[in-house]
Amino acid sequence: MNYVVAIIGAVVVLVIMIELLRRRQLSEKYAALWLIVGIGVLILLVAPGLLRVVSQALGFEVPANLLFLVAVTLLLAVTVHLSWELSRLEEETRALAEDLALLRHRVEELESAESSTATIGDEPGSSRDGPA
Repeated sequence: MNYVVAIIGAVVVLVIMIELLRRRQLSEKYAALWLIVGIGVLILLVAPGLLRVVSQALGFEVPANLLFLVAVTLLLAVTVHLSWELSRLEEETRALAEDLALLRHRVEELESAESSTATIGDEPGSSRDGPA
């Protein structure tokens, strides 16, 4: 019974990931990672002896130790990748904020120059509008 519940849970997670990907709420690179993890878990649930065979082949006495090693390695890799992405996005945000500040300053300069030119040109008796 526990295997059936776990298999249903893995299938539900896979369906949710596919739906998030379809709605473009999850990037393809992250969805691919979670789909691989979900399929791997589903394979281990369908063929529970596979983990035992692989763990014995790699020299693990307890199959759960291999599973924990793989899980911790995967979580570490995801954490490092997300930290890298965050650092890259922070740098990009900083650069965009600097560009925006420069553009705003330039627009303010142009607006003040335009308003001072318009003020000078709007004085009575100016020939800007032509003869009255």
